[in-house]
Amino acid sequence: MCSDSSYSAVAARFTGRPATAERRLSGSLAEVVLDDGRTVMVKVADGPGAARAEAAGLRWLAEAGTVRIPVVHGHDERRLVTDRVPQGRPDAEAAARFGRDLAALHGAGAPAFGAAPPGGPEEAYIGLAPMRNAAGSDWPSWYAEHRVLPYLRHAVDDGTVTAAEAADVERVCDRLPGLAGPAEPPARLHGDLWNGNVLWGDDGHVHLIDPAAHGGHRETDLAMLRLFGCPHLERIMAAYGESAPLADGWAGRVGVHQLFPLLVHAVLFGRGYAEQALAAARVAG
Repeated sequence: MCSDSSYSAVAARFTGRPATAERRLSGSLAEVVLDDGRTVMVKVADGPGAARAEAAGLRWLAEAGTVRIPVVHGHDERRLVTDRVPQGRPDAEAAARFGRDLAALHGAGAPAFGAAPPGGPEEAYIGLAPMRNAAGSDWPSWYAEHRVLPYLRHAVDDGTVTAAEAADVERVCDRLPGLAGPAEPPARLHGDLWNGNVLWGDDGHVHLIDPAAHGGHRETDLAMLRLFGCPHLERIMAAYGESAPLADGWAGRVGVHQLFPLLVHAVLFGRGYAEQALAAARVAG
């Protein structure tokens, strides 16, 4: 809930324009129409600092000048106001453009694996789950320590994964230096790149929302996009590969990169995702 003021008041505060209408989309999201005819989105984040993390991520992704990102009008620790993306329909041309733009976004780079966006907090979020942005120079050890094992331990503590099952994931973490493929520099990741955060705009471009942005391996974004499906995915991947070819063997590493989002979902949503994570670990390890 937007407890201390209405969504319209939040929109007016951060845009400097009076609001004329408000439409609640959920308990934490609303569209607000301003007096100049524009529509903005007002989001109330679930955790302290989550809105600041999301705003920093959106701005960092937008700075690359590649994939379309909604303009951030303002935020505080819990509330965020951005432009609304008018919706269009997915098509092959927009998919190819998105593939090229995503490759360029990743190529914009990051200072380190785990680097937070400028102005973003170290203690951030991926969806509703806490996510710590701690920098590392070596992707395999960083990925194990900060993106796989914390959620595995959480799932074990919750009883979602047994200690015996956890050994399958731990084995993959031990073998990551040999499974990770050729070393790559840190990429500028969206970080939560599932289909729900991919908006097909009426301008013929894909727009990305709700990032968990950080420095990471570009194959992680692509693996998450594949995990939950996306219209014209193969066209996206083809255009991406034409712009920034992936290292040999990338298809065999998809499961390794999917361990992170699957374990996050296991923590948030339970055993079904844990079983998918364990299956991916057994194939990879």
